[in-house]
Amino acid sequence: MHESTDVRGEARIPTVRYEDGEPELPAGYSSRLANEDLVPLKDQHWNAYNIFAFWMSDVHSVGGYVFAGSLFALGLTSWQVLIALLAGISIVNVLCNLVAKPSQRNGVPYPVMCRAAFGVLGANIPAMIRGLIAVAWYGIQTYLASTAFVVIALKFWPQLGAYADVTQHGFGGLSALGWFGFMTLWVLQALVFWNGMEAIKRFIDFCGPAVYVVMFALTAWLVSKAGWQNIHLNLGAVKYHGWEVVPVMVTAIALVVSYFSGPMLNFGDFSRYGKSFAAVKRGNFWGLPINFLAFSLVTVITTAATQPVFGKLITDPVEMVSRIDNATAVVLGAVTFVIATIGINIVANFVSPAFDFSNVAPSRISWRAGGMIAAVASVFITPWNLFNRPEVIHYTLDILGSFIGPLYGILIVDFYLIKRQQIDVDAMFSMSPTSRYWYAGGVNRSAVYALVPAALVAIACVLVPTLHPLANFSWFVGVGVAALAYRWLARGAVQKAARPATASP
Repeated sequence: MHESTDVRGEARIPTVRYEDGEPELPAGYSSRLANEDLVPLKDQHWNAYNIFAFWMSDVHSVGGYVFAGSLFALGLTSWQVLIALLAGISIVNVLCNLVAKPSQRNGVPYPVMCRAAFGVLGANIPAMIRGLIAVAWYGIQTYLASTAFVVIALKFWPQLGAYADVTQHGFGGLSALGWFGFMTLWVLQALVFWNGMEAIKRFIDFCGPAVYVVMFALTAWLVSKAGWQNIHLNLGAVKYHGWEVVPVMVTAIALVVSYFSGPMLNFGDFSRYGKSFAAVKRGNFWGLPINFLAFSLVTVITTAATQPVFGKLITDPVEMVSRIDNATAVVLGAVTFVIATIGINIVANFVSPAFDFSNVAPSRISWRAGGMIAAVASVFITPWNLFNRPEVIHYTLDILGSFIGPLYGILIVDFYLIKRQQIDVDAMFSMSPTSRYWYAGGVNRSAVYALVPAALVAIACVLVPTLHPLANFSWFVGVGVAALAYRWLARGAVQKAARPATASP
């Protein structure tokens, strides 16, 4: 087999050949580790705009709207919030560039990249953790988007009200109308996903700008109704002054980073398509600091205008749209939020578990099959019941989410400090006991030993009352503990990894 890296660490991409229409893996690639969806890409053609559009789809959602608005209700002045917001999203930009490089350079998704750190079989540990988190959020986001369908239906056909009542017509904790909306969204998302990454790229290229057009129109309408002089950017009373604002601003910065921690970990699944690392960085710059700042300003102006227009401060965009008297505006607004949520759900919670589940058994589970496993599982967890029971969603998702920071820390330390950015791509697909990433039985115990205590510490920050002041910083705690632990446990591998890569057996 050819070498997959040269002394500079530049990747040489192997080719998947087709024999009678069936994919034929490169020589030496094990079917237990490879399929046509996981092997390095030959055609990396996403440009900066495609990456920019990815982040627009990720930010422009009901959850993003509520989160951005909540930052302006922390008791800080609007300019203090903007500074914290800009600082937080700038940190996210740097962290995304760090996690993007390994996958873009080697053309592989996140679970394959994890094989260098966790071992070719051990990589299933982070893959399954990430997959479970995505399944839960996929279901919840689909449910939230489906509520917009219910809003439209009841606006035009109020006689359907009985079918929106779960006690009269419903099962499994969801009304009949709710089931119709949920499954409609479920099918629409599945159709986009099933048509492949190019269809997804075209969809998100359209979604981001389309959402902005409608949001700007909605903002202009609300401002005209309210009068600019009646709009105040502080959504809550200013509670902090002097040095008191510093810890609150630091908390706001941490909240921004934590909010993006999931998409940040997933970003390698998309940066692998980037035509160059420079294009990925340009897309990140426009999609993160610039886009998030603009979106947040539009959000806070829109939210602030609801007070004089509707007589109360409304932070839920679906509720806000439902209160508009104009039927066309209601439909346009609701459809926009549905499209926005489909966009974030596909990029954040559909594509990534598809790679994760495919990574577990590549010869049996394709990327499409992996995605459908995630989609079907999202129905059986009845996400509306999770969402309506805050304590359940808090413990379930916060515990799973506590693994995100440690997984990020291990991947970054392994690529930049242990492997020195030199990856033997072929070895990530080899089951040979003498290959570089076989470690011990296919698992790098150093990575596992670093992951477990770091995750436990992060979980303790969330669940132990005396550590609650650290809850908003649990991602940073997890990253720090895992990074330090893994760097120490893998200290003996640094010199070995620094040598030029050689061909795998």
